[in-house]
Amino acid sequence: MKNTLTTLAAKASLVSTSLFLTGVAFAGNGTVKGELSGTVNTGKGFADTFGTLISSVLTFVMLIAALMILIYMIWGGIQWVTSGGDSGKTEEARNKITAAVVGLIILAAAWAVFLIVINFLGFSNYTELFSNLKSIGAEGVSSAP
Repeated sequence: MKNTLTTLAAKASLVSTSLFLTGVAFAGNGTVKGELSGTVNTGKGFADTFGTLISSVLTFVMLIAALMILIYMIWGGIQWVTSGGDSGKTEEARNKITAAVVGLIILAAAWAVFLIVINFLGFSNYTELFSNLKSIGAEGVSSAP
């Protein structure tokens, strides 16, 4: 059981780390002073503020975590069905399903605590919490003299 939880934690850590280390390009609204000038309009799917970016990343990470838990639970179920009555394989499958259920409970509890803290601070949801952050863009950016 400990080995299974360690493996699950390592995989979750690897996925979450890779999500945060990937490069993201942002297009800003406004004019850049210097040789180039013009306006770049961000299309649908681009974050205009750091708040919407954080909200989007948080939603995406929670979705990926829930999908990983679901896949791990299905994997345990398939392993249980194909165990053929072998008590060792059945026990391993049961441990996978148990780890998936515990992971789901931890994910739901973390989300609930996050929302309770946000409501305690006076915000109605997490999008409102991050909405006061500065806009992403080229405002105030100037080229070197």
